[in-house]
Amino acid sequence: MTMIIVDIADMRISDNPDETLITYSLGSCLGVAVYDPALHLGGLLHCMLPLSKVDKEKAKNRPFMFVDTGMQSMLTEMYACGMRKNRAVVNVAGGSQVLDNQNIFKIGERNFTVLRKILWKNGLLMQNQDVGGNKSRTVSLNIKTGRFSIKSSGKVVHYELS
Repeated sequence: MTMIIVDIADMRISDNPDETLITYSLGSCLGVAVYDPALHLGGLLHCMLPLSKVDKEKAKNRPFMFVDTGMQSMLTEMYACGMRKNRAVVNVAGGSQVLDNQNIFKIGERNFTVLRKILWKNGLLMQNQDVGGNKSRTVSLNIKTGRFSIKSSGKVVHYELS
């Protein structure tokens, strides 16, 4: 099994059954996995900030940094690879307040709010979510099986396709 690392402010798509997409250190960032079980096509996004309007130039050069541009770009690429909306399985983790103990900026919360709006506008629902709190998470998506895994505080939770 080959592990494909998705860096911060990045996204990867794969249809290789020998690959697992993984991203580390999700604090206020969101890790969003989208999977089409009929095609064994999966994508994993690691986005940092809710809205690209704070820096349009940066959003143009690094769209995956932002939830709004990153999520829309990932969906566009996955649809171009043949994904169908009615088969898309969406799993999400992150959105915590690891470095914002007083929750002043609410970046994690705002990230999740923007994501929910984008999914709603695209007619997509989340199958599983593990968001909020004050813990860091690592998530992975197995391309062969569609298994979405979350590791946090030394524990691993696996979500199988339902």
